[in-house]
Amino acid sequence: MKTTKAFIDGVSATAAETYENIDPATGECIGTVMRSGKDTVDAAVEAARRAQASWSRTKTEVRADLMHAFADLILSHVEELAKLETEDTGKPLTQARTDAEVTARYFKFYGRTIEAYYGDYLPVDDGFHAFSRRQPLGVCGSIVAWNYPMQLFGRAVAPAVVTGNTIVLKPADETPRTAVRLAELATAAGFPPGVINIVPGVGAEAGQALAEHPGIDHIGFVGSNPVGRIIAVSAANNLIPSTLELGGKSPHIVFPDADLDTVAGFITKGILQNAGQTCSAGSRLIVHSSIAEELNAKLAKKFEAVSIGSGMQDKDLGPLVSLKQQNRVRTFVEEADGEIIVGGGVPQNLPVGAYFSPTIIARVDPSSKIANEEVFGPVLVTMEFDSEDEAIEIANGTDYALMAAVWTNDVSRAHRLALKVEAGQVYVNAFGAGGGVEYPFGGFKKSGHGREKGYAALDGYTATKTVIMKL
Repeated sequence: MKTTKAFIDGVSATAAETYENIDPATGECIGTVMRSGKDTVDAAVEAARRAQASWSRTKTEVRADLMHAFADLILSHVEELAKLETEDTGKPLTQARTDAEVTARYFKFYGRTIEAYYGDYLPVDDGFHAFSRRQPLGVCGSIVAWNYPMQLFGRAVAPAVVTGNTIVLKPADETPRTAVRLAELATAAGFPPGVINIVPGVGAEAGQALAEHPGIDHIGFVGSNPVGRIIAVSAANNLIPSTLELGGKSPHIVFPDADLDTVAGFITKGILQNAGQTCSAGSRLIVHSSIAEELNAKLAKKFEAVSIGSGMQDKDLGPLVSLKQQNRVRTFVEEADGEIIVGGGVPQNLPVGAYFSPTIIARVDPSSKIANEEVFGPVLVTMEFDSEDEAIEIANGTDYALMAAVWTNDVSRAHRLALKVEAGQVYVNAFGAGGGVEYPFGGFKKSGHGREKGYAALDGYTATKTVIMKL
């Protein structure tokens, strides 16, 4: 069994202490992980600081070329990366391959976009020549979640480094291997040592040391609300900007004029993809009472047809990331109100591994715990409404505001709800968990602040400098 090591200044780094990396499909140890501490994080930040001065002066076209070279290298290692991701997370191989391809897309997209990322000419007064430009912040820290390790690497690293920053990334405790491998590939593609650094380890040790480090100039975090608050406090103490993506409880709002077969397909994929362990998963169904029974029946049929097995078997649904997460999901379901119409527990034919059956709980109370908190499992809860205002009230009734979908053929209604529903992304007659690389992504309320993805992410990793010259 191999040890997953830190990657600092272009080379592997070791530490005396390690912990076991567990395959959630089998419960078996598949290797050990270096337990980075404060000294390791210090070394990574110092390496990033040394590299940043020259990296920020590198021509934009050179950085863009390196982004494309890295993307091509990722695509040539899709199978290797997908296997590592599947073993770490449990997700089906097909989904892991997609994650690798999307990761490459981040570097392609920002490699193209950066060459058109300029400041503005400010024609305020003929006596002055005034302009603004965007400049890198310096050394960025990033702490990412375990549900999409490769995609979250791309989402954080690509816009940070393309704008001239360097980065130190802390992967999730459970899923460290692809981040380290991607950093190795970046170096092989030509990125200078110190531009991309990885510090695996335990969140309370490596993550905390990175979040509190006085040598970083920006901190990004994807994860839970409680940890997000801690990260925000650390950022405030260091007076640095932060980008926080803290989850969601995203609703599908379905009106009687919607195509229910299409709706059922999107809802099924939106909650079962990655075993429901997606911050933007459509976990709440808010359906008009006149069609609730019909839509529930269509969904139940689709849920019952889902195949379950290890990620390496490439079934429709793999295990949750850990037994701890399995127990969390089970507790949510056992304590829920409403009627369980499909699933509700661990599959009887899979006693080993962190599996949980696709579950639908109908007619839950909108004020209940399961209707308001992230389950992070393959669990859909349904609620009913009779009026448009009631639907909006239920949709906006949680502390989260990340994503939403509105299903209707009434164009006026679609526009009304798109404006009234509180969410950072609103789909109409479609749903994509998190949208594409090109679409700004982030939420309101307790879903966090700042925007990842799209052109907007470049603003998050740069600061505006305004120059005013008297003529």
